[in-house]
Amino acid sequence: MAAAPHTLLFDLDGTLTDNYAGISRSIAYALEQLGTSIPDAATLRRCVGPPLRDSFRWLLDTDDGAVVEQAIGLYRERFADVGWRENVVYDGIADAFTALAAGTHRMFVCTSKPEVYARRIVTLFGFSEHLAGVYGVDLAGRLDDKVKLLAHLMATENLDPAHSIMIGDRAHDIRAARMNGTRSAGVLWGYGSREELAGADAIVTTPAELPQVLTAMAAAIPR
Repeated sequence: MAAAPHTLLFDLDGTLTDNYAGISRSIAYALEQLGTSIPDAATLRRCVGPPLRDSFRWLLDTDDGAVVEQAIGLYRERFADVGWRENVVYDGIADAFTALAAGTHRMFVCTSKPEVYARRIVTLFGFSEHLAGVYGVDLAGRLDDKVKLLAHLMATENLDPAHSIMIGDRAHDIRAARMNGTRSAGVLWGYGSREELAGADAIVTTPAELPQVLTAMAAAIPR
């Protein structure tokens, strides 16, 4: 692993873990409390990854901030209690993560999920011991835009964009990488399609391929 990149920046939902059950059930709970119909599974799947405020604006077809915040408050009633635990690690991720952690690079989580929940999740699944940091949004939605979140992470940690790789499953992960001058790897076991991830520097089909793909990407980074 000597050729590993200096810094790996991992998305959480759809990349390391599958929190669909907790997210979808908590969204359904919020919509039910608001007296709104619950969408089908395909629609709910589209809500895994993007900022929650964006998802509720779309689901409720509203730009009314008060309504969106009410929905988020209801969502969190359930998610903070049980939703965050309705979560599984993707098959093969634990082995891939352990292999990558053996390298000399640093690893971070960079997620649109509120940081308070992200920290619980990485601790629950044993990822925290391998991470140099966990970055997410605050409960008020600061840094909801992943471009800004990644910029904040990189500035805070004084990271070199040329020696960093963002790994994620949705278009906003790839866009955040591009806008911050980092390379990106799109993963296909999450919620984004190959077409959605077309702008990534590399596509990873299975978790088992992660160490090999990221090492190959690192070999192309000028030293």
